[in-house]
Amino acid sequence: MYDLAIFTEWMQFGVRWLHVITAIAWIGSSFYFIALDLGLRKAANLPEGAHGEEWQVHGGGFYHIRKYLVAPEAMPEHLTWFKWESYWTWFSGFALLWLVYYLGADLYLVDANVMDLPVPAAIAISLGSIVFGWLAYDQLCKSPLGQNSTFLMVLLFGILVAMSWGFTQVFSGRAALLHLGVFTATIMSANVAFIIIPNQTIVVADLKAGRRPDSKYGRIAKQRSTHNNYLTLPVIFFMLSGHYPLAFATEYNWVIASLVFLMGVTIRHYFNSRHARTGNPTWTWLATAIIFSLIMILSLAPLYQADRAEQATDILTPVQQKFADAASFDEVSAIVSARCSMCHANEPVWEGVRWPPKGVRLETPAQVAQHARSIFLQAGATNAMPPANVSWMEEEERRMIVNWFRAAEGG
Repeated sequence: MYDLAIFTEWMQFGVRWLHVITAIAWIGSSFYFIALDLGLRKAANLPEGAHGEEWQVHGGGFYHIRKYLVAPEAMPEHLTWFKWESYWTWFSGFALLWLVYYLGADLYLVDANVMDLPVPAAIAISLGSIVFGWLAYDQLCKSPLGQNSTFLMVLLFGILVAMSWGFTQVFSGRAALLHLGVFTATIMSANVAFIIIPNQTIVVADLKAGRRPDSKYGRIAKQRSTHNNYLTLPVIFFMLSGHYPLAFATEYNWVIASLVFLMGVTIRHYFNSRHARTGNPTWTWLATAIIFSLIMILSLAPLYQADRAEQATDILTPVQQKFADAASFDEVSAIVSARCSMCHANEPVWEGVRWPPKGVRLETPAQVAQHARSIFLQAGATNAMPPANVSWMEEEERRMIVNWFRAAEGG
């Protein structure tokens, strides 16, 4: 069991690395094709069925690219599909959700101060919300409401605001923003898997059979691709938010999340306008700065309301209780209090630290037991904490943390 924590940490690192790699590939290709599509120009010598062309230079060479609105007359011999980047981004992200938030649900997913849920119920709500998000979005797009793109976008924004609020009423602040990212990213990846790629497959099959493809498949895929374009930047924000308690650990976290979606729109509108050569809307940067400033102001509210901080629960789960009952717990608790609580406190006393890093508080024995695994990994198995060993944690103290964790795990 002692080695399991090390193995799990490396698994999280490996899967997170895969997630970042595939996300870079997916976002890169997505942004490139949006820019390419918007930059297409008409030319006198375009073949029949061609919508536009673009000349580009990169890597010492020139590229001549043409887009067919429906399809070319004949099937190309070599056709590159862009789908695995999306699929593996979602698969790796879902695996990471299991490794961090489901296996560590009692620490990262469930917050008894928000809603005291059994872990299985919390996981079920998490999975249900992911499925609900895609089904609700997909049906809206296919309904008559989906014919009006502007109205549809406003309606979808309203749903995202509602989900922002809803997640913060069920999960911990960290998990709420993360789930909003998962909720949105699932819609994006499902757009690729269930709409864009199948529509393109139909077009290819028609070409091979000598039939003229219906242009509706391209229009539908383009609508979903546009939605993905505007949702990408908010998803990245939510995936990074877990490192910043100023974003997730405030009473206004759901408002902050809602504003992030608006920033995604203003930023992408600027780049989309530039790529389409329809203007230089620099006002979008002012709008983005104003929205971000508002987010910063909202985050300055206390990380937790004063009365809520005083009522913070010291109730331990069975898993956490075994660390509180393990040998040397009192000594370890004293070590953590002496070496870590100057920063990891409701009101940190270390100069320049105004909020507990990542929202982690280590002021009471119960809090030490609740964060046992992180303490072991950060200050026992490695020397990551305290940073630069500013509080002079001794090697003997680190060994005591390791022995305490091993004893509790039975390793």
